[in-house]
Amino acid sequence: MRSVTLGHYLPGNSFLHKLDPRIKLSSLLLLIIALFLIKTFWGFILFALFILAVFISSQLPWRYFLRGLKPILYIIVFTLFLHFLFTKGGKVYLRLGAITVEEAGVYLGAFMTLRLALLVITTILITLTTSPMSFADGIEFLLRPFRRLGIPGHEIAMMMTIALRFVPTLMEESDKIRKAQMARGADFETGNVFRRARNLVPLLVPLFVSAFRRADELAIAMEARCYRGGENRTKLRKLQTAPRDYYAIATACGLVLGIVFSGL
Repeated sequence: MRSVTLGHYLPGNSFLHKLDPRIKLSSLLLLIIALFLIKTFWGFILFALFILAVFISSQLPWRYFLRGLKPILYIIVFTLFLHFLFTKGGKVYLRLGAITVEEAGVYLGAFMTLRLALLVITTILITLTTSPMSFADGIEFLLRPFRRLGIPGHEIAMMMTIALRFVPTLMEESDKIRKAQMARGADFETGNVFRRARNLVPLLVPLFVSAFRRADELAIAMEARCYRGGENRTKLRKLQTAPRDYYAIATACGLVLGIVFSGL
């Protein structure tokens, strides 16, 4: 649970920390598009080198580079397992009776897991270098054109920011509840899958109760401060772009165009 880095913010003075949140979110969208346009492993290698360079320039601790992958490790293994079993074609690498692991399954499984891992690392890199308030301001600005369609951009940005903000809090609280239940004799690690799932009930029930209590306290606090949504609200800090923001968005656009026209 300590491996969950989504929602954490690490203050810093790097180039990435100083970027306008609107530019960071727009660049993140472009990078995700580029990631889904990649067709070869060479494209993934170049993308990974680019993300590695951005990570080094962000001056973040190295342990966060791989910690973000731990929570999705089971998803990665499950994705590989599915492709190994059900994607057929090419050379047969392993045969166990009627079950075969073939070349197409290995290729597509590795391809999809690389895409998933890079997607998670890229997203976490943005959240680690963007404060919750800046994140909310950036989302609200990007959703502003949809206001004419009746989409409340400010409220959506506020909900997403609160959700990201409380991910580390809930993870920390779940860890405390787990240790408390283990001190009372609860067993979360032995038995088959169904027994272990049933043993999670003493963990999930107090966690949900605590989450609802926090939500109620937060709502009361917001009402006590006369919060009425985004209507007629002013901002303490106004977002302003700088030359570095244009360099960043140009780099993201160049990466997308390079992948499209090079066929990587």
